[in-house]
Amino acid sequence: MHTQNQITDNTNNLLLQVNSNARIIIFIICAILCLTPFINPAAALLMGLVIAQFTGHPYLHLNHKATHLLLQISVVGLGFGMNVHSALQAGKEGILFTIASITSTLILGYFIGKWFNIEKKTSFLISSGTAICGGSAIAAISPVIKAEEKLISVALGCVFILNSVALFIFPVIGHHLNLTQTQFGLWCAIAIHDTSSVVGAASKYGTHALEVATTVKLARALWIIPVAFLSSFAFKNNSKKIKIPYFIGLFILAMILNTYLPAVAIVSPVFIKIAKSGLTLTLFLIGAGLSRTVLLSVGFKLLLQGILLWVTISLAALYAVIHIV
Repeated sequence: MHTQNQITDNTNNLLLQVNSNARIIIFIICAILCLTPFINPAAALLMGLVIAQFTGHPYLHLNHKATHLLLQISVVGLGFGMNVHSALQAGKEGILFTIASITSTLILGYFIGKWFNIEKKTSFLISSGTAICGGSAIAAISPVIKAEEKLISVALGCVFILNSVALFIFPVIGHHLNLTQTQFGLWCAIAIHDTSSVVGAASKYGTHALEVATTVKLARALWIIPVAFLSSFAFKNNSKKIKIPYFIGLFILAMILNTYLPAVAIVSPVFIKIAKSGLTLTLFLIGAGLSRTVLLSVGFKLLLQGILLWVTISLAALYAVIHIV
């Protein structure tokens, strides 16, 4: 009997090992496909979501760090495809939209959170992620307000779910309304939470839309710093541990080099190609991290707060870019 049980245990362990190896192989194949021209950002995100629901992410514990680093490298690489003068013009066009949208989103988020009786820190993280730049804002502000790991995960889950939807529907709406590339780039930068999804949606719309969206979104990301300082006072945290997005400086440096150094401009297409592949892989990893557990942990009230904030800012920004730009 003892020998038979041992054989059964060994068989089960072998099957588990085979299943584990199969999961890893499937995951690696999908990741490699994302580095080819055959998979666009939206398809990569969808593929990641399928992986998350059926086979699971074999390296989930490393996912947050990997996506964070890949996104930063990809954004810097995209800087080599941009011109300083065009970027400054795009930044000037987007500054008023940025100030108005961030302020109104944070105020609206506060009142919705209070109305739904949502835990104060979670509500603020979702509002900050919607107002500024999604996961980056949540990651920067969470230590300042001393948010627990579970609250951070829930806020990130909510933001990434809505990002996934935006990546698919924004280009469709933009084409349906015949938005110009400038209008669409501005709308993406204001209304989509995370930089990865902003760049993913804008890159599907056109080169100029990508330039406008990336520039305005990164200028918007700088608002993490004043918002983090203000939140440290609002939540009575004197440590003021604020993560400054240093990669934005490297993005600006890449733009300057591309604009003023002809030798750099010659090799820029290579950097841009690598950056776009990195972005596609980032979106795959984000999708692969949205497991059933993450999706279910968000909760109805939190998701509803995120949806109300997102829909309001999207419609307001859309009206503004159509009638003002």
